[in-house]
Amino acid sequence: MKLIGSDKDSAVFMRKDIIVVVSFFAFILALLLFTFFSPNYYYDEKPIVIDVPKGATLTQVIDSLYEKKVISNKTNMKIASFIYGSDKKIKAGRYYIPNGLNYFRLIDLLTGKMHNGQISVTIPEGIWQFDLASILKEKLGIDSTRVIELSRSKSFIYSLGLNTNNLEGYLLPETYYFYPHSTAEEILRKLKNEMDRVFTPKIEKRMKELKMTRHQILTLASIIEAESNIFSEYKIISSVYHNRLRRGMALQADPTVQYLIRERKKKKVYWKDLDINSRYNTYKHPGLPPGPINNPGKDAIMAALYPDKNNYLYFVADGTGGHTYSKSFTEHSENVTRYREWRNNQKISVH
Repeated sequence: MKLIGSDKDSAVFMRKDIIVVVSFFAFILALLLFTFFSPNYYYDEKPIVIDVPKGATLTQVIDSLYEKKVISNKTNMKIASFIYGSDKKIKAGRYYIPNGLNYFRLIDLLTGKMHNGQISVTIPEGIWQFDLASILKEKLGIDSTRVIELSRSKSFIYSLGLNTNNLEGYLLPETYYFYPHSTAEEILRKLKNEMDRVFTPKIEKRMKELKMTRHQILTLASIIEAESNIFSEYKIISSVYHNRLRRGMALQADPTVQYLIRERKKKKVYWKDLDINSRYNTYKHPGLPPGPINNPGKDAIMAALYPDKNNYLYFVADGTGGHTYSKSFTEHSENVTRYREWRNNQKISVH
């Protein structure tokens, strides 16, 4: 005797249950795809500009997007941000938002993962302001004269919250992404803001320990940057200059003199150049020069803040790209003699 219902009937019901469950999840998936991957359209012809200030919360950013009608639903944007885990990854800056981005593409844009229509510009460490202006002209068509003018403009510098005569030294070398229609003002502001990120509360505390201002740290970092291409040497070079500053000795840094003759084709420093009457001539004037001589990178800045602990007071090139360090002038003179002998031998071997 069989119970009510057959195996065949059970199989039919199971298939129906599976179909219902699959259909339900397919509906949910379709709804999610439609909700979060459908383009968000606005009615302006040009990209909408959104400014995200430093420290802005996700809610503030979403409110701004909603007010400018970039998105039609705040909740959807919050859910998408939660799914991506990007609620604390939004980057400060000015964004040109193209029409038709879905919620996830918007998040990619605001977190730096998307560079839609942007141009990559690499600014090398230790770059002079004139060379920076040339790069911006080459890559983005920015008027180089305008860059130099803004770098020296008291009103523009003041608008950035700085009290200095020149932006040189205050712009962080890095790889950036800019829109083709970016202005010189926007670019310089972005570079300055990135430099601000380096100076965290921990770094500010360290500067107080050293009894040095940000201006002084950037000035010293710019000299360290110009002295060597080997990052591992930076902290040793920094220690030499810190030791000299403590003793009231002249820094005697060739890069500060090269800064004075930077428009000359040959940047080699001659004996006559050491007589140039300028505060940037650290052979004639003890202490730091009036300001940075280039735009230093993070490694040089960290070296200026955290020098090695030693008693070195001198260094000279060793002929291999590095330097030889010494604690006394006598030892330094011997190292200089060895370097000159090596250099003379190189000239002989060439001929």
